Order: sequence, then C-alpha cells, then structure tokens
Amino acid sequence: MNKRFALIGVAGYIAPRHLQAIRETGNLLCCAMDPNDSVGILDKYFPECDFFTEFERFDRHAEKLRREGDHERIEWVSICSPNHLHDAHIRFALRMGAHVICEKPVVLNPWNIDRLQELESETGLSVNVVLQLRLHPAIRALKEKIDANRAAGKHEIDLTYITSRGPWYDYSWKGDVKKSGGIATNIGIHFFDMLIWIFGGIQHAELHINEHRKAAGFLELEKARIRWYLSLDRSDLPAAAKEAGKPTYRSIVIDGQELEFSEGFTDLHTVLYKEALAGRGFTLEDARPSVTLVQEMRFEKAVTDGAGNKHPLLH
Repeated sequence: MNKRFALIGVAGYIAPRHLQAIRETGNLLCCAMDPNDSVGILDKYFPECDFFTEFERFDRHAEKLRREGDHERIEWVSICSPNHLHDAHIRFALRMGAHVICEKPVVLNPWNIDRLQELESETGLSVNVVLQLRLHPAIRALKEKIDANRAAGKHEIDLTYITSRGPWYDYSWKGDVKKSGGIATNIGIHFFDMLIWIFGGIQHAELHINEHRKAAGFLELEKARIRWYLSLDRSDLPAAAKEAGKPTYRSIVIDGQELEFSEGFTDLHTVLYKEALAGRGFTLEDARPSVTLVQEMRFEKAVTDGAGNKHPLLH
C-alpha cells in the first residue's frame, strides 16, 4: 500500500533525490513546505502536491489531515531543511504520528539525540537518518574486507574532499556556523560516519585547520590512522580536475591504494528509502558517533604541532 509523505525543505539542493526516491518506491507526496517558492520541480514528480511557504499553514494542514483519519494522514515526513531546524522538524513529525527520514546531520548536538530517542519510545515511531555512504557498493565491500581481516594492524588513510562553492555559500545558511554547524558538520559528516562505521571508534583526534572554508585534521580509530582535508576552495582542486572542468574532487587512499567510489551516488537515496520503509533504516544511535565528533570540532582550536599527522596538502 502506498505511503503518504510530506517533505520539508522541498526547494533545497538535496530535495530532488528525495522526490525521486518517494516516487520510485511507489509512494505519494501529498504536501510539501519551504519558505522559498522556487519549487517547480514538483511538477516533474508530484504535480498535485499541496505546497506551503509558511510553516504555520503547513502545520495546520498536517493536523487537518491527521484528524481526517488513516486514509488521509501523513505517515512519513522527509526532512531536507537547514541543519539547525532538523530537531524541531523531527519533533513536529513525531507529534503528527509520522515516521521520519532526515538528511544529515540529523541534529547538531548529541544531546538532541537523547531527547529524540525519548520521543521515539513514547510514540513508537522511527527516525531514520540519511547515511547513504553506508549503502555504496564500494564502501560496503571495503567494510567486509576490513571485518574479515581482523589480524591486520592499523590502516593508514588520507581522505580528501574538495567541493567548489562560490560566494553565495557564505551568504546562505550554510555559511552560518550556528545554522550549518560549519564545514566539518555540513560536508564532512558523511565521511566521518563512514570511516567510524568501517574502522571503529575514536581513540584520538586532532584539528589542524578550522576555517570558514576549509578544515583538516587527524583521527585515530581502532583500525586506522586518518589524515583528512575538507575544502570549498576551487584553488585546492588538483590540476587534473581543473583541466577536466570538474568542480569536485573526492579521494580516499588506504595503505597507498586509492578507493574508487566517484560513481554510484545517484540512486542511493532510493535504496535508503526502501530500507527505511522495510524497518531497516539507519537510526539516531547510528548517527551519534559522527554527530558527537563534529560537535566537539566546532569549538576546538586548531593545533600547530602534530606534523607527522598532517594531511599532505598542509605540507
């Protein structure tokens, strides 16, 4: 039976992947909300979807549907709103009696997870977190390989993620640390989650750069030593990427070997939706380690020592 969805943040960058996933899993988007009204993409996926630019009217509409009974009420809410609003929007969904699929980071602070877990217990509903890198075939194969080789020592890893962003980024909510959590939270959390999932818990962490448009540091996990570098600066792109006109460069080198996972991202949200709808989604507890890590980074001062642990781009 088709599930009835609502989507908060439908004008955002990542929303089309959610629209596609809702449609490809055979479900219905009955209403959507965003303060920005550039949402013509709805005509491509759900042309009959009710749309609101004011949360108060969206809230009233959702309550109306709830009172009309099971055949009309919202059963799932997809959340693609700015990071600092996720906590409030998840609470709204649970109060409406709906399960949740929420983009990363699910919340900005680990103590928000505690309160949301209490609401899950009270309502019997689930909050499913978008941790889609865990579903990437190359990443899953790597985890299986690491898990199978228990006798191996710690792996040496360099993580590099450069994704060009123009001046608009600084003037949007993404450039406001109080709203986005900063670069490590906004663009790095997927990678941190993936690495912790594969290589185990955090034993030591250093922060070497903590700037508005770039961050770098070192993580020692149970099974790995990781030098990482995140940047929004186009000038950091390697020459080959610039020559090819590519605005993004992602690289993970493990023990001197490059892990190729540049393709295969487009359908991961659909896979994630299928898993969540089947009761196998990623949980708040799954998200806790990476949320805790980036929250601590947010207020940490960069250190100047630790030269042996610094990413190659810092030398």
